[in-house]
Amino acid sequence: MTVRKGSPVASSGTASLPRPMTPEAVERAARADRDALPLTDADLRRMRRTPQAKIIRRALDLTQEEFAARYRIPLGTLRDWEQGRAEPDQPTRAYLTLIARDPDRVNRVLNPKAS
Repeated sequence: MTVRKGSPVASSGTASLPRPMTPEAVERAARADRDALPLTDADLRRMRRTPQAKIIRRALDLTQEEFAARYRIPLGTLRDWEQGRAEPDQPTRAYLTLIARDPDRVNRVLNPKAS
C-alpha cells in the first residue's frame, strides 16, 4: 500500500476519523451556506400550510379504504394525493382542514346513521 505524505491514513495503516463538530460549529456552518439559510419568521408566515391527507388519515388510525369511505373521497384520488401524483384543490384543502380539526363531527354530518 502506498501512502502519500499528508494522507489521512496514519502510519499504522488505519484511516483517522474526522473530529465531530460541536452544535455551535454546525450552526455556524449552516448559516454560512447562503443557499441553505434557515427560514425566517416572515418566510414561515408567507408559506401556506396544506393539510396532508396521509397525516390526517394516519392520525385517525384509518386505512385508505376506511378514510375514503367515511369522508366520501374516491379511493383512487386519495391514493394519488398520498403518493404525490396529484394535489387537492382549494375547496378540498378546506374540507381536509375540517376533517383534521373535527373528524367526528364531519363523520356524523356525512354518515348520520353510523353515529
